[in-house]
Amino acid sequence: MSEAAKPKPTPFCSIRPAPKEPKPSRAEAERALRTLILWAGDDPDREGMRETPARVARAYEDWFSGYAEDPEEYLRRTFEEVDGYDEMITLKDIRFESHCEHHLAPIIGRVHIGYLPDHKVVGISKLARVVDTYARRFQVQEKMNAQIAHCIQKVLEPQGVAVVIEATHQCMTTRGVHKPGVVMVTSTMLGQFRQNPLTRREFLSVIGNPSASLDH
Repeated sequence: MSEAAKPKPTPFCSIRPAPKEPKPSRAEAERALRTLILWAGDDPDREGMRETPARVARAYEDWFSGYAEDPEEYLRRTFEEVDGYDEMITLKDIRFESHCEHHLAPIIGRVHIGYLPDHKVVGISKLARVVDTYARRFQVQEKMNAQIAHCIQKVLEPQGVAVVIEATHQCMTTRGVHKPGVVMVTSTMLGQFRQNPLTRREFLSVIGNPSASLDH
């Protein structure tokens, strides 16, 4: 593929949003959580709730550890001695847990990644780490989908990248319309996966074709 024909990655793939205010201290975070417990109608000083603010703060450090990580760094250690291998590489069913930026409710699902290497391949665990980095931030599924695809495209410079996400959103199942069992499917196709219907069909076939509507 010529340089002109290669998809140009968008600049947001490794950008972390810059907070407009200084990061609160751990004590301030725990006080805020105590306030939420009071607002919900419970007693933060009763035995079962006394340590809850501290536990939730520790959980946030785990759930949102992606803000402290650079997904591009995971992809920089590549391998070029692959004897000219240039067929599709697919990693499917990468489970992830994220949180909706609108209601802070869990998003749980799986990611399928495919790429057509040009001259570089990467260890498969690194692709899973890229998924985790973006998932461990407040997210919108469509945005996360695009971030993963463009990050891989930018660093590996393959002939094309395909990313499909299937996920359930607890903001839809536990509140609002209360519709359990609904799965949201999104996709980002770049390069040959966007331009060549046969390549796209091959990828969708490998991952189980989660939505025929993606094959167009």
